[in-house]
Amino acid sequence: MNQKSDAATDEAVTSTDPAAAEVVDTAGDDAETPPAAPEFVMPSKWEIRRMVALLIWRKIRVPLLAVVAVAAVIAAAVLWWRLDEKSDTEAAAAAGLAAAKAYAVTLTSVDSGNLDRDFTAVLDGATGEFKDTYSRSSGQLRQLLLENKATGKGTVLDAAVKSASPTKVETILFVDQTVTNTVTPDPRVDRSRVVMTMELVDGRWLASRVSLP
Repeated sequence: MNQKSDAATDEAVTSTDPAAAEVVDTAGDDAETPPAAPEFVMPSKWEIRRMVALLIWRKIRVPLLAVVAVAAVIAAAVLWWRLDEKSDTEAAAAAGLAAAKAYAVTLTSVDSGNLDRDFTAVLDGATGEFKDTYSRSSGQLRQLLLENKATGKGTVLDAAVKSASPTKVETILFVDQTVTNTVTPDPRVDRSRVVMTMELVDGRWLASRVSLP
């Protein structure tokens, strides 16, 4: 009786039932393996500097872009202003030179028979220092022209701008004046170099200074 029981027990222990083995194996497969802890890697100095630079850039990017935009607007405004000023100066130089050439003819063309007309034209085209000087000397000049029955006709041979601003232009002119009078009835040509400063007054270019250097 005891021998049979022991045999039964041994048979149960050494049983190779596939189902039983499958249960054991399946249980082993279903068991979850805990994940390995991530390994910490110390960043290099270059990576740390890069991260710091990125953080700084993110903080200053918006203000920096605003500064750049403002600077661009200012630069564009300054450039426009300079171009506009240059354009104004060039236009003033051309207008001032044209006025100086016309006034040089007025100034050097006189007729003793029409002095009132000629003197009025000279004073109308003058301003400032030159107008005052011509007004003071016009009496003596009138008498001299009448006594000698003098006439003069001016011609501008050449002219150029020495300096210019939007309201003031300095010019140099080469003028021939053909003169006749009772002393020298034959026409005589006087050649002169004239430095004339023109100023913009109430929309007109007027001579403020005239000299014969």
